[in-house]
Amino acid sequence: MTVGVEEEFLLVDSASGGTAARASSVLGRLRPADAATGAGFHRELLATQVESATGVCTGLDELRRQLTEGRLALAAAARAEGLRLVASGTAVLPSPDPPAAEGSRFTRITDMYAAVVRGYQCCGCHVHVGVPDRETAVAVLNHLAPWLPTLLALSANSPFHQGRDTGYASWRMVEQTRFPGSGIMPYFRSAAEYDRRIERLVECGALVDERMTFWLARLSPTYPTVEIRVADVGTRVDDAVLQAALTRALVDHALAELAAGREAPRLNEQLCAAAVWSAARYGLDGQGVDLRKEHPVPASELVSELFAVARPFLEQNGDLAGVRAAFGRLLEEGTGASRQRAAASGGLRAVVDVLAEHTAPTPLLSANGAS
Repeated sequence: MTVGVEEEFLLVDSASGGTAARASSVLGRLRPADAATGAGFHRELLATQVESATGVCTGLDELRRQLTEGRLALAAAARAEGLRLVASGTAVLPSPDPPAAEGSRFTRITDMYAAVVRGYQCCGCHVHVGVPDRETAVAVLNHLAPWLPTLLALSANSPFHQGRDTGYASWRMVEQTRFPGSGIMPYFRSAAEYDRRIERLVECGALVDERMTFWLARLSPTYPTVEIRVADVGTRVDDAVLQAALTRALVDHALAELAAGREAPRLNEQLCAAAVWSAARYGLDGQGVDLRKEHPVPASELVSELFAVARPFLEQNGDLAGVRAAFGRLLEEGTGASRQRAAASGGLRAVVDVLAEHTAPTPLLSANGAS
């Protein structure tokens, strides 16, 4: 299955470490997006944010190369403007609310959501996986739903927000839940039902248009893919590669379940919200919620179950060795949230410095973890 990744980043001032509303200047130094593949650089909601998108990839080596090249290009453009590129789910240091990015759609979004979107400097990692058709894609989303909180826990990288420790591993996810219709998507029986739900949300004034949803997984409005939007942006390239490999393997598992005639379980919506909250609160360092069995379990147990489900497909895709290496590093060093808190022993400015240093690394790692 093909895979692609979009990563959102913050621009911070080299002197103060606070966010800087200079996205237009930074993006002006870079090539426009490739219309054929989607690879390139894009504006995000606020003028302190930029996005890098890969093209369509089939292997992790190619994905890693494109992710690294995208980060390096953005970081170089930021340096030319006296800025630094930072991969964090939220802004670490206090800064004034930035203006929205240029464009009529961004203006409509800020007008509609008012204070909810004001200062929403939140950055995610979105993984696209190719699927045969929209009907299959909707059925795949149903099968992915139980695993979304665990993917969030693995990616958690936003413990600080505007100069304070929130106590959460992913404060970005808490910020996102303020939007209407956020969280794990409902169970859909068909693509038509999916489309009708979005149309009604637009009609009822909860969404700007049909291209917008706040679900943690959705059908891409642009590409023939499912788009998994649950993860915080990872500090390191390997964090994004791990999310992509696991997501693709879970899509493969969903397709295998569908081929065997097994429907996805219907999940309790309140427990879905509880599972997302627990993953945002604790990351890998506390309790999670098993949505299939409807009871609390350690987050580490959910990770083990996810890996067991994904493993045959990771091996099939040639991704197993790379994922094992990334998992080992994650277990040894902790999530991005844990690493941010460790860096905070030197103060919050030290956190920004460490994030910037790791956001755009120079070495390219192969799929087996070797340099």
